[in-house]
Amino acid sequence: MTTPIFLNALRAFEVSARHQSFSAAAAELNVTPAAVGQLVRSLEEWLAFPLFHRSGGGRARLVPTDIAIRALPDIREGFDRLNLGLARLKEASTGGVLTVTVSPAFAAKWLLPRIDRFQAAWPDTDVRLDTSLKLVDFAAQGIDIGVRYGAGHWPGLEAEKLMDEEVFPVCSGAFLERNPGLRSPADLANMTLIDDLSVDRQAGFVTWDTWNSWLENAGTNVVAGRAGLKINNSAAVLQAAIDGHGVALARSVLARDDLSSGRLIRLFPDITLPSALAYFVVYKKECAALPRLVAFREWLLSETARI
Repeated sequence: MTTPIFLNALRAFEVSARHQSFSAAAAELNVTPAAVGQLVRSLEEWLAFPLFHRSGGGRARLVPTDIAIRALPDIREGFDRLNLGLARLKEASTGGVLTVTVSPAFAAKWLLPRIDRFQAAWPDTDVRLDTSLKLVDFAAQGIDIGVRYGAGHWPGLEAEKLMDEEVFPVCSGAFLERNPGLRSPADLANMTLIDDLSVDRQAGFVTWDTWNSWLENAGTNVVAGRAGLKINNSAAVLQAAIDGHGVALARSVLARDDLSSGRLIRLFPDITLPSALAYFVVYKKECAALPRLVAFREWLLSETARI
């Protein structure tokens, strides 16, 4: 008996024993009952002893013999190991599904406008985006690679810096036309300021840049304490500014395309405040050599080099 036929016969035997029926086994294997019966009989002939007690009647019920019952757990474990091995082989391909975790804002403002270039370079790789502000368990949720914003330290993950960032005020052209007196940071005292609340303040996390820290860096006594807008999504913060609802403290990476298109205008460009946080590519060390992960990581780095 050749290896492929032998494996098919073992599968037919295992499924038939589980269902105690050639007909039910045939339905699972998508073949005819006669084909299942023939495979089982060929295995019995090769072994030189029966694997089932066959009862009579129109719908014969298959009862595994004692020796078959003892062998079944090992056979099932063997098929489980084969399936796991095939999964490992698929992981070694650039094809298949690549699961990427990013924040909703990073997906909307940076990744999705550029992802077509990755898809053009790697057409056999399907990208599945997992967008969440919460930290995710890479192993439990099947995550291959991600982009995280922070100080660069996440337990159990390798982290490579992708992009530094700075923060600065932005508004729409229409808002600036309605507020021609907005000429210096001190003039922000009379404006609606839009706050970004999206970054979690976790234990050990460095301080997130706020309006008050930017104003202090700008050397003004203005305090961002008046009524404004507070939004927990960085993309929505920028959209609120685009829609003319006030002045937003923008993150440079997310605001780049809106600034280039003219949807937003940077105020006081001579005042800079580098952020203590940055964007990092993150992945599990044991998965670092997977071809599709390597391809996506290198693509991310090449995209940042274009900027």
